[in-house]
Formats: sequence, C-alpha cells, structure tokens
Amino acid sequence: MALGMATVAYELRFDAGRISLDLLATTHPEERLDSTEVLCAWIVGSGLVPDGTDLTHADPSWLVGFRELRGRIGQLVRGAPGQGPGHGYDLALAHVNDVARAAPPAPRAVRDEGGFLVRELDGPPGCAALLGAIARDAVGLLTDPVARAAIRECEGDNCPIVYLDTSRGRRRRWCSSEVCGNRERVARHRRRAALSRT
Repeated sequence: MALGMATVAYELRFDAGRISLDLLATTHPEERLDSTEVLCAWIVGSGLVPDGTDLTHADPSWLVGFRELRGRIGQLVRGAPGQGPGHGYDLALAHVNDVARAAPPAPRAVRDEGGFLVRELDGPPGCAALLGAIARDAVGLLTDPVARAAIRECEGDNCPIVYLDTSRGRRRRWCSSEVCGNRERVARHRRRAALSRT
C-alpha cells in the first residue's frame, strides 16, 4: 500500500496556490479521485492532514462528497455571481456555504522522537471536517478581491486547470511551467523548425 500511495501522490498536483484549486486539478487529464486510496493520498499531499494520519476509515462515500464539492467550487470559480437567482451559481454557492459550516479537523502540537513539536490531529478526521476545511478555503478565496483577481485558467492546449497567479507582474500563463509551459515551448520550437525547412 505504501508503494501505491507514493505512485499516486506523484501523479497528483498541488501547485494551484490554494487547496480548493488543487481539488479542481484532480479532474485533469482524467479523473484522479477514482478510489479511496487516491483520495487519501490527495488528502495527505494537500496538507489537509499531517503525514501518518489514520485515514483507514475513509470509504467510497468520501469520494462522492469530495467530487460534489469539487464540482460546486468549479462552478463558483469559473462562473459569475450576477447570472440570475435560478442559475447553478447560486445552488453551488449554497452548497459550499453549507459544507463550510463543518468544523475543520482539530490540530494539536505533540513532541516527536527528537523532542520537536509536530502537528497531529486530535483524532481521525471525518469526511465532513475535511470538506469543511476545503469549503472554507474556497469561501476565503472567492470573498477576497485580491485573491479572486489573481485566479487564472491555464493557457495550455486543452488544460482546464485553474490556479492563483502570485507571480511578479501577474504574468503567469500556465498552470505549470514544467508541464504546460514546456509543452508550449516544444510546440513553438517545432513550428519554427518546420518554417525554417520550408
């Protein structure tokens, strides 16, 4: 199981700038949250819980909850608030606000073997508590005008990843310079090479 978790964690991305946006990235290039094992790897990798947190109680209902919240956050991030009362935006907003009411997992500081303080949870976290932490992050993101203005969608071909542009001058174009940026540079090089041969 440890090998599977390491492999899964490598495939997951945590570079969108906010945990709620990292959750949105789990749909690209395909559905990533396809098992409780992957979901648990995402929960740990995202920093929602410290390494070593017991998540053996996670079950398939957690996948439903995380995917539902992900879809609603996606509607809010990509939508516009003034689209009318019956629009899906308002339903998504109500769902995220409702989920955000749950108290997040309670952390505590404990000594490790070397005597240093490390973060641990007060007990195994429940699904509602974890979803509540993500929903609170989304509420914070969407209600902060500076953060909201920094939300960007990747300019890479067929890349729907949304990220927070905190770069100097707000000129970041891709979700990842190593992934989509590199793809764009290779494509540009090929176009130039093809033009020089003609």
